[in-house]
Amino acid sequence: MKLRTTMIFILALAISGVTHAEGQIVIKFNLVDAADTPRGQAAERFKQLAEQGTNGRVRVEVYPDSQLYNVHEEIEALQNGAVQMVVPSLSVFGAMGLHVFDLFDLPYIFPSEDILHRVTDGRIGKNLFRKLSARGLAGLAYWDNGFKQMSSNQAMHTVADLKGLKIRIHTSKVLESQIKALGANPEEMPDNELYIALKQGILDGAENPVSSFQAQKLYEVQKHLTISNHGYVGYAVVVNKSFWDELPDDIRETLTRAMQDATDFERDLAQKANDDALANVTANNATEVYVLSERERTAWQRALLPVYQEFDSVIGSYLIRSVAATASLVKKEKDAAKKKKQAGTK
Repeated sequence: MKLRTTMIFILALAISGVTHAEGQIVIKFNLVDAADTPRGQAAERFKQLAEQGTNGRVRVEVYPDSQLYNVHEEIEALQNGAVQMVVPSLSVFGAMGLHVFDLFDLPYIFPSEDILHRVTDGRIGKNLFRKLSARGLAGLAYWDNGFKQMSSNQAMHTVADLKGLKIRIHTSKVLESQIKALGANPEEMPDNELYIALKQGILDGAENPVSSFQAQKLYEVQKHLTISNHGYVGYAVVVNKSFWDELPDDIRETLTRAMQDATDFERDLAQKANDDALANVTANNATEVYVLSERERTAWQRALLPVYQEFDSVIGSYLIRSVAATASLVKKEKDAAKKKKQAGTK
């Protein structure tokens, strides 16, 4: 580990020298995702807007497919200045000890995309990003993968249908608790091992956005897909804080605008990817797609309430209540807008 840290530090010094010599600000943007994913395409969009908006004073070098650093290395590389920008899963921050970010793993915490984005783009999301400062990081934007659905080789309409199933999760105490609350057995496993594990029967099922379900060809090894929208998978674009703070004000403002545009672009792409994937999986007929009824979804939500009780003090009861208050506010605004529209048509 010490050798790895030393190598990263040396590389950071080398990068700094090149940037100074060329008289140009270089942003090395490390991506774990492939170039053709929503994250990859949005990073490229940011590159184009950043370079155009600064008239070439900034050069953004996008490195997809972990060309520079993998998921386990990129945060350390960012902290040491070997790269200037990364877009890790939000769950990474919880694993770093910043448990407020475990908020995003809570089941059914975001009833809709509108509420999700009101949280991430508003006061709550900004306050969460401030927690990164002590780690030498600055958060710029929240990017989407999408809401998670449950898959297995048996139909899952009620909570009882999940009893005893071995369900793959990503590393997270919250997700572990969630699966146990549903009566199933959580099993941590990386994406690159999931297909074989499902095919060989080592696991019974998994939870994924539909776009990931299709991309990993899980429809070949899973007979049932339940549209449960029980959880969310998201990412955060983060930069090295010292690098960001030392940028000229006009450059930082231009990059901020470029990131806002890239964020809207990424979210649209992520939504379309999930919509298209669901249509493809449904049309394929290899996997039976079932949408939970409102009554069934309510039963799932009730079964998952113990997860909130377990992590209330870990994540912060005030933070959880703030999200609930935001959800209530968005609902009231929608109801008021609906009534106003109905009144106008009479």
